[in-house]
Amino acid sequence: MRERLRTAKRWVIKVGSSLLTANGKGLDHHIIGQWTTQIESLLADGCQVVLVSSGSIAEGVARLKLTQRPTHVHELQAAAAVGQMGLIRAYESGFERFDRLTAQILLTHDDLSDRRRYLNARATITTLLEHGVLPIVNENDTVTTDEIKLGDNDTLGAQVANLIDADVLVLLTDQTGLFDADPRGNADATLLERANASDPAVLALAGPAGSTLGSGGMRTKVLAAERAAQNGTTTVIADGREPGILLRLKNGEPLGTMLTSDQKPLDARKRWLADHLRAKGTLTLDEGACAVLRERGSSLLAVGVRSCDGEFSRGELVICKSASGAEVARGLVNYSSADTRKLLGQSSERFEALLGYTSEPELVHRDNMIVFQ
Repeated sequence: MRERLRTAKRWVIKVGSSLLTANGKGLDHHIIGQWTTQIESLLADGCQVVLVSSGSIAEGVARLKLTQRPTHVHELQAAAAVGQMGLIRAYESGFERFDRLTAQILLTHDDLSDRRRYLNARATITTLLEHGVLPIVNENDTVTTDEIKLGDNDTLGAQVANLIDADVLVLLTDQTGLFDADPRGNADATLLERANASDPAVLALAGPAGSTLGSGGMRTKVLAAERAAQNGTTTVIADGREPGILLRLKNGEPLGTMLTSDQKPLDARKRWLADHLRAKGTLTLDEGACAVLRERGSSLLAVGVRSCDGEFSRGELVICKSASGAEVARGLVNYSSADTRKLLGQSSERFEALLGYTSEPELVHRDNMIVFQ
């Protein structure tokens, strides 16, 4: 299976805050220099690389001489604005040694949830790769709020991997990989060389998220691997402090944990729908509607919808769930929440009488929906 890395041409490499910073004292320029050298070797070998890098807030905290990471949004945004300057300068200086151009890409959830902006971001990054430029991606922490925040750069790394159809996603962390038990309290814990990204038991092994400098943890990495698997992307979780880690992975050395999935990759539009992190509303379906979606791949009709929660406009994302609360599907709705409530349990023939107009006969068309088995 490690042969996948030998032949991989398009890489997304994510570096976490815990690796980038010297125990909260600003950026570790020595280790950044090691990664830039390795990435340049990958590029020289014909690979295309996108770097997703945390560290702007941690660097800002150090530059502003704060005693701890802020908790208020405006303070975090200020730290990110200051720290992003140092972060990009460090990378640019590292790649200037090889006459390699870099580009800064700052993204928010809105950039990836809006179809037009999503495609624009894809075109921009793809064009940069074609010119041999290294895109450096981070979440735009200077403007994000809880409502539009992606949450962590493991998730962002997976979304970028899906965005550009990456062959491999490497999540560099300060851990060796995923173990079958917590290695901090179990001396017999064994590193998993390979795991199924879609297996709930694997997610259970990852434990809770959280660290002092970053916002991620092993759990977010497994979830990111599951998200990347929707595109058929192979994910590797590995220790970024390991000497020559990227080149050794490229050579097929069994380092870290490789996560793959036997599920069929989604097509591009379905993948974009699956990557939406926040839905505007929820539709609860009856058993018949759940069965029709899962077994026939049909569109969602109003007659099979029991209730509607949330406020949304036409074209926004809604989650479709069963009466037990299990997510059955998600998709772009054809009617606003106000109109949807008037249509609950009704046949399509009654739409005009109930609303005074008819847009589409379906609440969610199958082309704008992804169904979960």
